[in-house]
Amino acid sequence: MPGIYNNVIMGPTRPDFFLYRYLCKAASAFPFMPDFCDETFQVPIININLASQFFRHMTTSFWLAVILTFPYLTFEIWRFVSPALYESEKKNIKWVFTFGTVMFFLGCAVGYALVFPITLRFLAGYELSDLIVNQITLDSYMDNFLMLTFVMGIVFELPLLSWLLSKLGLLNKSFFKKYRRHAIVAL
Repeated sequence: MPGIYNNVIMGPTRPDFFLYRYLCKAASAFPFMPDFCDETFQVPIININLASQFFRHMTTSFWLAVILTFPYLTFEIWRFVSPALYESEKKNIKWVFTFGTVMFFLGCAVGYALVFPITLRFLAGYELSDLIVNQITLDSYMDNFLMLTFVMGIVFELPLLSWLLSKLGLLNKSFFKKYRRHAIVAL
């Protein structure tokens, strides 16, 4: 696990992270993005609790298992719910699970490759005052890493959720006309 932990999970803390080369090229087109071409960028991670590394190893393994098995878990939930549904409601379920799995993993990949590095660069360099030194703990880093990765996977499921709700008759065109402003803020 040290190879995966050092190169994949802790990779965004080092300037030689493989995605920073691509983000460096992309950042030149968008002036508001952080400078990914900075070769001196380094985020030192500290551990301030005796058992924190052990427990963080366990919780990271758990959350990565949840992320990797999320499609299977949703399939098991579907197997539990499906006997209560009509055939018309079950009709497109293979497409839904395939699309949902692809979108979830695509969202996790976007969270890992784009959202987390940009967030890390911003928050690691943010200073309220030059009298305050940023010391990022292992728990803080991992909480943000796992949260952003998993949440982006869920966010990429929202189009599928909207489609399902429209198929069930809970969302329709008149609903969006009436609550357009609320929907824009919610999304």
